[in-house]
Amino acid sequence: MAEIKVDVKGQTCPVPLVECRKALRKAAIGDIVEVEGTHPASKKEIPMAVKALGYKIVSIEEEGNTWKIKICKE
Repeated sequence: MAEIKVDVKGQTCPVPLVECRKALRKAAIGDIVEVEGTHPASKKEIPMAVKALGYKIVSIEEEGNTWKIKICKE
């Protein structure tokens, strides 16, 4: 199992979502994709898109202006 980190801090829509999707496409089943960013709208959009794609949100953490979303590709 691999953990793939996607750093999109400072990026605005649609970049975080596009990068997240790219990472999920490359990931193997069981891999964790961790997306870290600062754009508030992306924090809402990424979980919605992930659920629509049929993947699982492992956790959503927030620290100051930065958020981290962990996604498991099943």
